[in-house]
Amino acid sequence: MDRRKFLKTAGIGAVATTAFTTNLYAKTRKTLKVCLSWPKTLPIMGEGIFFFANRVKELSGGALKIKVYGAKELVPALGVFDACSKGLIDGFHSGPYYWKGKNPAFSLFTAYPFGMVADEMQGWLDFAGGMELWRELYAKYNLIPFKGGNTGNQMGGWFRKPIKSLADMKGLKMRIPGLGGEVMAALGVKPVNIPGGELYTALERGVIDATEWVGPALDTKMGFYKVAKYYYSGWHEPGTNLELTFNKKKFERLPKEFQAIIETAANEMNARMLAQFQYENGKALKKIMSGEYGVKLCEFPADVNEAAKKAIKKILEENANKSKDFARVYENIQSYFPDTRKWTDVGMKWFLDTRDTDFKYDKC
Repeated sequence: MDRRKFLKTAGIGAVATTAFTTNLYAKTRKTLKVCLSWPKTLPIMGEGIFFFANRVKELSGGALKIKVYGAKELVPALGVFDACSKGLIDGFHSGPYYWKGKNPAFSLFTAYPFGMVADEMQGWLDFAGGMELWRELYAKYNLIPFKGGNTGNQMGGWFRKPIKSLADMKGLKMRIPGLGGEVMAALGVKPVNIPGGELYTALERGVIDATEWVGPALDTKMGFYKVAKYYYSGWHEPGTNLELTFNKKKFERLPKEFQAIIETAANEMNARMLAQFQYENGKALKKIMSGEYGVKLCEFPADVNEAAKKAIKKILEENANKSKDFARVYENIQSYFPDTRKWTDVGMKWFLDTRDTDFKYDKC
């Protein structure tokens, strides 16, 4: 082929390719409304959803946009599930265990006491059938969920008074949702479910005696240390999976490219959020341990831990007996968890037990 003719033809091809790529979504423009169960200014979790929104915009060349609304801006913090199911909003960012009243199995897609840590949870969702079950159960409510981030292991909570024994748990009013709340109820606690934005005021005014939230980074931002000086390590949510969920019918009407972009950006956000929690929690814990906040870092007494372990076994069995969906999901977890837990024990736990540490809890 003549060199000039080749270059001319190649140039036309390059321009055509560029034009096609640039205008791929030109005829399809869409903005989706996504509501949160927490303030959109909340560090890490709020940042995560804006990271997701920016990635969706970038990957779609601006053709698909996400409009983020914080708790109460469009719907109540814990009203996002119903609003999205009905198509009043397009999506929401929250935690599956908030909806256990609709189906007790939903709690298992977030976390359960003495259960899976973050990487075990990710393995279950991605490779052991967890995501398929989650989507099957949410489809009954016209919803399709995606992984929306993971907090890693959560702290056991902020208490106005120290817990010396199991007897000190009885009668306490504590904000704690999900299966962790059911375990606390078995220990004599009165669990309540209060949106994150209302927690500080409830704790300050004595409406509740204790609250769990997430971990050092977000907890100190919430200011709980100002009104509760005893901070306990936890076992109730060892690897908390959050959700980014969309109205199923609306999602399926989107172009396939937009669907893929949403899932890709959600997976990016999911990995980024876990890494950010690890980073920020370390920095915040340093301040707590420095004595800057006047907080005592505590661990629950042995009788509390043992009672909690017994309680969760009974609660899981009771829920499985009452709910076929819960039984199916829990059976699926049990077909996966023992083997992956053994690997965690042989690999990571052995290493952590062997690694040198000078950490000691305060006397509480």
